[in-house]
Amino acid sequence: MRDVVWRKSSASSGNSNCVEVADLPGGAMAVRNSRHPDQAMLVFLCSEWAAFVTGVKHGEFDPAQ
Repeated sequence: MRDVVWRKSSASSGNSNCVEVADLPGGAMAVRNSRHPDQAMLVFLCSEWAAFVTGVKHGEFDPAQ
């Protein structure tokens, strides 16, 4: 996985506690902790990642008010 390009949100503003994501071949998405880049990453299928992003956009993971 050395050839993937990791990126993090521009909203992280230099904070070292960030989540980074990378596009993988075949459309999968990898997620890792920026503080521990050599540790395990999570890998999601394209459909799983799309469902997660849709949920975030619709506020499904927002704390209860």
